Amino acid sequence: MRTKGLGGNSVGLTGSAVIGISTVAPVYCLTSTLGSTAGEVGLQMPAVFLAGFLPMLLVAFAYRELNRAMPDCGTSFTWTVKAFGPRVGWMCGWGLVIATIIVLSNLAGVATSFLWLLAGEVTGSESIAALDDNKAVHIVTVLVFIAAATAISYRGMTATKGVQYALVGLQLLVLGLFVALALGKAGDFETSLSFSAEWLNPFAVQSFAAFTAGLSLSIFMYWGWDACLTANEETTGSDRTPGRAALIAMVVLVGSYLATGVAAQMAVGSGDSGLGLANPETSDNVFAALAGPVMGPGLGILLFVAVLASAAASLQTTFIPVARTVLAMSAYEALPPAYAKVHPRFRTPGRATVVAGIATGAFYTVMTLVSENVLIDTIYALGLMICFYYSLTAFACAWYFRRELLRSGRDLLFKGLFPVLGGALLAAVFGKTLFDMWDPAYGSGSAVLGVGSVFVIGVGLLLIGFVIMLVMGRRSPAFFRGEVLTRETPAMIVRD
Repeated sequence: MRTKGLGGNSVGLTGSAVIGISTVAPVYCLTSTLGSTAGEVGLQMPAVFLAGFLPMLLVAFAYRELNRAMPDCGTSFTWTVKAFGPRVGWMCGWGLVIATIIVLSNLAGVATSFLWLLAGEVTGSESIAALDDNKAVHIVTVLVFIAAATAISYRGMTATKGVQYALVGLQLLVLGLFVALALGKAGDFETSLSFSAEWLNPFAVQSFAAFTAGLSLSIFMYWGWDACLTANEETTGSDRTPGRAALIAMVVLVGSYLATGVAAQMAVGSGDSGLGLANPETSDNVFAALAGPVMGPGLGILLFVAVLASAAASLQTTFIPVARTVLAMSAYEALPPAYAKVHPRFRTPGRATVVAGIATGAFYTVMTLVSENVLIDTIYALGLMICFYYSLTAFACAWYFRRELLRSGRDLLFKGLFPVLGGALLAAVFGKTLFDMWDPAYGSGSAVLGVGSVFVIGVGLLLIGFVIMLVMGRRSPAFFRGEVLTRETPAMIVRD
């Protein structure tokens, strides 16, 4: 048996967990969704964070069990092919790849905006901060960020790990400082509130529509933890370490989100005026509004640094899943063989990484030049892709292990009931999101022939994948006949 050629034993348990946390970008997620979630569910924001954690945790168990049996960097693609066949597996892999490209472009844009905002804060110059509004400067800076992230990922997991320890450590340190200072400021503002256990009760949300809207935001906040699974072939103890790292990352994330959500509500409340989290004037970037009032002018700038670090760190690690998924799809003949090449020195999927970087840069540039509304709606469509491939992977776990479910109580829970429940919850969110997207009011408010642009983009991206799959079916008939990757195919094998 010959492996794909990736550098083995490059990452341990801690490094793998750090990659998972970094890809999620907790500080960036918090600053961009705290206000929106509060606007949907009010004081039950912490409860919705817990509710969003549940399906992700259940799906994480599915990933752990599948990885233990088949530690393959193709993860969702490889596992769903083995469970449901080549076409379902190919579309699952496409969902992961296109979701990652969208996120990469968004992260680069966010990192650019915060870079110029931070530069303006440090220099005290509004003209420097305003450079982000210059479309040419903005695009060039985005491309520089993408190029730098691509270069670091190209050089291998060791380079990735070193950068991530520093950036993730900075994020969590600043987040902890914000929580401590916010708790200390509780009662200092007109909108401050006293803690109530009711904040943790999801049944107290006023309506089901508000709950599902908040849940969609919460699920997005956890997306990315599976990056540590796609690095399984480069991890020490590839069959067990990535699964454990994913669970550690999930626990760190939910703890960070709950602590920040509770502390922020105690300090400024969840109202829609003043410093309230749901204030529409500040809800899209909560930390920018709270940095000064909560942390003071001196320490407040650290929040800007942390958001920039969060976006930059996630930009770099998010290349891991897309490059390795493309590598696996190519190795198993589901994509052209050129993408299966591994750099002889760095032991990374070099060509797949570079192509992912080029695709990200081109996608962001085109979307920005065509229309800001198109770019916004593409990001809104991301939730559809996330629920699509996560739910398929969860169902694949139960189906792949179906003959083992009654062997023990553990197998029934972790290989069957938990994955099915997690998959069903995400499938329900997928269906609800698909329904909501039809309305032109969803997202930027634009429409195509009376249909919401987010629906057109989300479904359109999936249809593009379907068309590419049909083309590949003519070029690689053996894979689509089920002759290359089957249930019996040994993990990590590659054909010449």
